[in-house]
Amino acid sequence: MQTVILAAGQGTRMGPLTESTPKPMLPVAGRPLVAHVADAAVDAGASELVVVVGYEAADVRSFFGETYRDVPVTFAVQAEQAGTADAVRAARPELDGAFAVLNGDNLYDPAAIDRLFASGPALATCEVTDPSNYGVVSVTDGVVTDIVEKPDDPPTNLANTGAYVFPETALDWLDVSESERGEYEITDVVARVIESHDVTPVTLSRWRDVGRPWELLEANETLLAEIETDVRGTVSDDAELRGAVLVEDGATIEPGVVIEGPVYVEAGATVGPNAYVRGATYLGSDAHVGNGVEIKNSVIRRGTNVPHLSYVGDSVLGQDVNFGAGTNVANLRHDGADVHVTVKGERTSTGRRKFGVVVGDGVKTGINTSLEPGVTLTGSVTTEPGERVRRDR
Repeated sequence: MQTVILAAGQGTRMGPLTESTPKPMLPVAGRPLVAHVADAAVDAGASELVVVVGYEAADVRSFFGETYRDVPVTFAVQAEQAGTADAVRAARPELDGAFAVLNGDNLYDPAAIDRLFASGPALATCEVTDPSNYGVVSVTDGVVTDIVEKPDDPPTNLANTGAYVFPETALDWLDVSESERGEYEITDVVARVIESHDVTPVTLSRWRDVGRPWELLEANETLLAEIETDVRGTVSDDAELRGAVLVEDGATIEPGVVIEGPVYVEAGATVGPNAYVRGATYLGSDAHVGNGVEIKNSVIRRGTNVPHLSYVGDSVLGQDVNFGAGTNVANLRHDGADVHVTVKGERTSTGRRKFGVVVGDGVKTGINTSLEPGVTLTGSVTTEPGERVRRDR
């Protein structure tokens, strides 16, 4: 089955991490988000991947190439991010017959995607505690009967997860009207399919819509919980690895290091000496964690340095960041309330008691900098030695 993967958006709610990286290419457990989506599609029997690109398209094209796991890849360009129906419409010239659609920035239950492909026309749902934030699906006698976008009074707790198998006739229904949000919504197409076909609901046991920085952290936690110990890099005899730790070929673990998994260390990364890495932590390629540093439950992207006597907890650090000696991240409010982070100009609860900072590419901190919970530093920002940072920069 041809499978459309939507990977054109920037992901403005994920800023500043997406200032130069498309959201689907952000790393989760050592691989881009979109790679996990593509794997689920290929495992389910995709005959071709039609990847819709737009923002920083070259990154996505470079990752996939002409084939992915022996499955041909075709690219379609969405010139302007004008909604999901518009994105699928960009792929329409490449489609012939029934087709699947998956969001390139979601984590899906792979077994459920297999069932989805076998059940078309079909729509994947997931039970959520607050369905008002999603498209909400109604089901009667094993058939989808309605879908409504972000209702004030949700009729069910079944969220639309953005994974579909459409009949070929849906190709003629992609020219929908603009919604109140100023976008062309795929749910309008889904509603028409529901009217004319028996649409099978497929329930996901695991689904994560990765839209904001703490959700990237949660996605990392989810997938790192599934890794097994695999040590191919250079590990000192004086280092100690506990639990599930994956060390890629070309990574180096120096003397005195203690790593408590689940931890993923990519090729080219170096840890130590005398560092402590724990929790669900991912260290990207060429990252460096130095002497006396503690990293806990964090995503540290490519080329980032945390070299001396620093603490980073429950945080997401972009590429080529450099923390000066003694930089410390606070990740817990004294009042015990959930940490808030600015998303598109509004302070938003992370739903987490422990969350540190979000740091864009190229940020540099002076020695002995203190960063308070929920602070966001945009790309290339610098701090002064000894500075206490309480607000976003």
